[in-house]
Amino acid sequence: MNIDIRHIAKLARLRIEDDQLEKFESEMQNIVNMVEKLPDIDDEMTLDENNPMKLREDVICEEKLTRQELMQNAPKVKAGCLVVPKTVE
Repeated sequence: MNIDIRHIAKLARLRIEDDQLEKFESEMQNIVNMVEKLPDIDDEMTLDENNPMKLREDVICEEKLTRQELMQNAPKVKAGCLVVPKTVE
């Protein structure tokens, strides 16, 4: 598999110097190879046969909270919205 580090860097808006491209390409290839070797996960994971881990079932919560109930725990609310510290000038 050919990994285009320049394209990935462009998408991530990263600047990678030309002398580092080969290093990052080999590291990315190592990551991809490692992920391809990972085993598939069944409903029951048996990393330790004495203590198998069972994945929990997803349960849909039917109980809906109102906006007012959700805002009760917020430290500061203004006009029905959360007030957060300014992060961008």
